[in-house]
Amino acid sequence: MVVSDWISFWDSKHPIYVNARHHAAHCRRVAADLRRYAPAGGVMLDYGCGEALSAAEVAESTSRLILCEAAPNVRAALAGRFAGNPKIVVRKPEDAMAMASHSIDVIAMHSVAQYLRPEEFDALIKTFRRLLRPGGLLVLGDVIPPRRSVLSDALALLRFGAQEGFFFAAVVGLLRTWFSSYRRLRKSLGLARYDEQTMTAKLEAAGFKVERARTNIGHNQGRMTFLGHAR
Repeated sequence: MVVSDWISFWDSKHPIYVNARHHAAHCRRVAADLRRYAPAGGVMLDYGCGEALSAAEVAESTSRLILCEAAPNVRAALAGRFAGNPKIVVRKPEDAMAMASHSIDVIAMHSVAQYLRPEEFDALIKTFRRLLRPGGLLVLGDVIPPRRSVLSDALALLRFGAQEGFFFAAVVGLLRTWFSSYRRLRKSLGLARYDEQTMTAKLEAAGFKVERARTNIGHNQGRMTFLGHAR
């Protein structure tokens, strides 16, 4: 199954982050961008959150931040990291998806859509619509356009590395990734890609009023973030 293969990859010691500095900078950037959408005094679900090292910053203005992660080792690390934070809870996907209808104010899903089959993605966003309160918000980040190349993504990482002080490590890391299981998985399984029109249509069919955000969440501005307002 495509999803389980990707979950196993992200649950392993993978080469995506070139060093600890890159990992920390990535998490800070994503958290800072997500924080703009955090509901003041409301409930936010971060679906497929990954390591989320800076989730405490996102949680500050919320009443509860639910970190949802499928990879068991990552989820266990999250539970330990935020055990002392009363605003943060960690859940596996099946538990989060079983929550009461209209119980969440904002759902964020960043850099996950590309790893789902189109039919899996369609089913998931329909569940998100059920979970969201009327007027709630779906934040869908890092959607890859059809013509976005690996080279463009690599250049975006190098620019980010230059800004954050890990440029030379990024060069080495890109070479390491080229020979890693990530490249083999990406080649064999592919990544789902959507143009703006197609993604808008999918979200509208699930019951959202849609707009494309001016900037993407994270460092890669060649990818897209969409905002779905629950109707």
